[in-house]
Amino acid sequence: MSKQECIREVADLNQINRCIESLNEVEGSIDRLTSILKLTANDVRLKILYLLSKEDHLCPCDLGDILDMSIPAISQHLRKLKDGGLVETNRDGQVIFYSLNSKFENILLPSFNQIENNNLLEVLAA
Repeated sequence: MSKQECIREVADLNQINRCIESLNEVEGSIDRLTSILKLTANDVRLKILYLLSKEDHLCPCDLGDILDMSIPAISQHLRKLKDGGLVETNRDGQVIFYSLNSKFENILLPSFNQIENNNLLEVLAA
């Protein structure tokens, strides 16, 4: 197997150094966004987040009924989302309600808008 080699004649060292510096400045943000995207890369968790963006709050029983899943399965997904900081909880007596952490709305809502407008289907079909 041969190693691929770059065919450019001259490297733009200013551009390379500028890009390295730019990445160093945002490294923490990239790590955090990576964590968020990993959590949303599961279809059940993405559906839960979508539903929470539409409703003020839902309990695991509501989500189980909506998604036709067991409460333990829903609870595992909610735990991961809560551990990641994407959802918050509020107790009302015995019932724990989950809501979308408003800090993440500006990250998630544009994607949910794309889903609602079926724009992602158009992008993927192109």
